[in-house]
Amino acid sequence: MVQQLETHLDAAFAALADATRRGVLEELGRSQASISALADRFEMSLTGMKKHVTLLEEAGLVTTAKQGRVRVCRIDPNGFGDVAAWIATRRKVWNDRFDALDTVIETLMQKDSRDGQA
Repeated sequence: MVQQLETHLDAAFAALADATRRGVLEELGRSQASISALADRFEMSLTGMKKHVTLLEEAGLVTTAKQGRVRVCRIDPNGFGDVAAWIATRRKVWNDRFDALDTVIETLMQKDSRDGQA
């Protein structure tokens, strides 16, 4: 189970590492689009866009469906759950560390203030 989660996170973060793919996600966040429409929007070949969409789909961030002769892409909101949870966990760890550091600094400042009055 842990290995499967790590594999999913690796694929998702690899997909998110590319500016074009992040742009595709931004576009799909506004509305569904065909692969050819995305290729036109990003001024790239249909083959190039298919590769980007395939990586996003393999990462579980996008779904595609054939509608007639057109393959339509949509955001898969469920695909972001593990990524969001991983980020939230890391954010909590760092916030807790910064809160602890604030406490130490505040304690030292109060001690300095008391020592200066004596």
